[in-house]
Amino acid sequence: MRRIAVLACLALLAGCGSDDSSSSPAKPALTVSAAASLKNAVTDYGKGFSAATVRPSFAGSDELAAQIRQGVKPDVFASANTKLPDQLYAEGLVEKPVVFASNQLVLAVPPDSSIKGLADLAKPGTTIAMGSPSVPVGSYTRKVLDGLPADQKKAILANVRSNEPDVGGVVGKVAQGAVDAGFVYVTDVEATDGKLKAIDLPEDLKPQVAYGVAVVKGAKHPEQAQQFVDGLLDGAGQQALQRAGFLPPP
Repeated sequence: MRRIAVLACLALLAGCGSDDSSSSPAKPALTVSAAASLKNAVTDYGKGFSAATVRPSFAGSDELAAQIRQGVKPDVFASANTKLPDQLYAEGLVEKPVVFASNQLVLAVPPDSSIKGLADLAKPGTTIAMGSPSVPVGSYTRKVLDGLPADQKKAILANVRSNEPDVGGVVGKVAQGAVDAGFVYVTDVEATDGKLKAIDLPEDLKPQVAYGVAVVKGAKHPEQAQQFVDGLLDGAGQQALQRAGFLPPP
């Protein structure tokens, strides 16, 4: 009996060995819902985020906000504007948002395009893609057009062939040659590695493009979510944003 007891004890000790890795909890999965234009920066930042395994989901900011309103609870919501995070905060669905980056709206065209600026978009036969009115890039685009003479704005809108649900759709249409030009962010053009070139908009028409982020209320991992947001403001996340071509908060 004594021998059996000793063997049982040894077996118990073997099962509770000194390998700390077997008993250490796995890193939590952090769900980050982010604007399509943030894909490169958030993916880059997420790879080195030590507090959690980052699982990003990219789409138009308006679509992601709608999902949160419908009960979806990611840990972090990062938008290509400040309007949507502020609205969700007013509705009690996210913690207080902060502005973490800015961007520039540009006209994207193929490298060999003859288009030089907004005036060329009004020419008959020119085809254009833009974001739908509800998505931030589409809203920014329409602010630019609102600053043009009425006849020029009307002619440009008549040449629009596609209203996309996010900026990635606009980039795709131009890169594939489905349209001649599209309104996107400068970071999106830089991410194409030379497949597109950016044409700056007139200074007096450039909209202020600011990005807002917030921890979602009811998130599974609020502590890690806050760490992720903090890093976007000052840390590895801000560095990833700068590498992707984003500017500091306005």
